[in-house]
Amino acid sequence: MSVAPDADAVVDALMSADAATIPVFIRHRLRCPGCPAAAFHTVAEACRAHGVAQGPVLADLAAAIGLRPPPA
Repeated sequence: MSVAPDADAVVDALMSADAATIPVFIRHRLRCPGCPAAAFHTVAEACRAHGVAQGPVLADLAAAIGLRPPPA
């Protein structure tokens, strides 16, 4: 993945593009790895469903793939 993920990125696409993102979802207590909804949920939807702030998740996803997070 060449661009930092944003809130509209589909969770499964992120995990498929770079396995380094998987621990980020786990660390933030998002149960996305292995979830059938990951194929169509965006990061924003997953965060909302689990009551997690999306800013830290996006920052950690960007860091995991070696990119700067998108501007807020």
